[in-house]
Amino acid sequence: MPTLDIAFWSLLLISAGLTYAQYTLASPVVSIFSHWIRWVLFSCGLALASVYFESDRPVWLWLATGILLWPLLETMYSWLAIRALSHSTLPLFPRFTINRDGDAWPNQRRFVALREWLREEKFQPIQSLKADLVDGQALRVSVFNDSDADIRLQIMFIPQPTGNVTLCAVFTSITQSGARLVTDNIYLPFGGFYPENWEVERHPWLRSPEALMCRHLRRLAARPELLVPFTDDPILDLNQQQQILERTNTDSGILFPRSLHEEHGILTWEGRYRVWKEAWLLSYFGLPRRY
Repeated sequence: MPTLDIAFWSLLLISAGLTYAQYTLASPVVSIFSHWIRWVLFSCGLALASVYFESDRPVWLWLATGILLWPLLETMYSWLAIRALSHSTLPLFPRFTINRDGDAWPNQRRFVALREWLREEKFQPIQSLKADLVDGQALRVSVFNDSDADIRLQIMFIPQPTGNVTLCAVFTSITQSGARLVTDNIYLPFGGFYPENWEVERHPWLRSPEALMCRHLRRLAARPELLVPFTDDPILDLNQQQQILERTNTDSGILFPRSLHEEHGILTWEGRYRVWKEAWLLSYFGLPRRY
């Protein structure tokens, strides 16, 4: 069946190209397309194998079987990965320290352009932070305030297994009523709960910090309320928010208390399910849960 052969080898080449692009760019958007291509490639490969082995069942049945079987296999893998995460030493809410190594940005065109944009928008660098993860890797965060200190921007450099980094941006503003408005493009599954006074919008498809800032400004414009300028030390604020998130999700039944981590792991069964569900939505649609 030449059509199936052509489809399979074409998809294989596309998958190889996306893998190379992901290795180079570390882009969540590329990762989404890679997931879809692998799904279709698996189905075509199963159908092509049935032709080579002269199966008496029709090709369309093998295609349908592959389409249905792939989510099951990936779900099994995801559950094993989430279980390993739950029992690992990787902190879900890491503690940040001052980055004594300096605020070294990757020497790539997109990062240089971002620094120029930050200067144009008069964002002032406040602090450079880092949090130790596993295997010597660190999550680095550069913190900026706008000229009025009404908007705080966190530029996060998330390390990848390939050695590259993925950039994520988090815009935060606090209203006089105590609401904490957060607009970010973090692509990692959260699966938990935020405190009641947090209003979080997550846009993994918006990889441009400029576009993300426009979205944040529209949210502020739709809420005509005075903002409280940021005057606190970023490291104190960030670590306090991490503690609040951990306490909120422990009280909500997403995380086990620390005293039970060694026996049961970090995530409860509900927490694992919520992480799996959001991971699936992010991997194939770039859609986070609504918070």
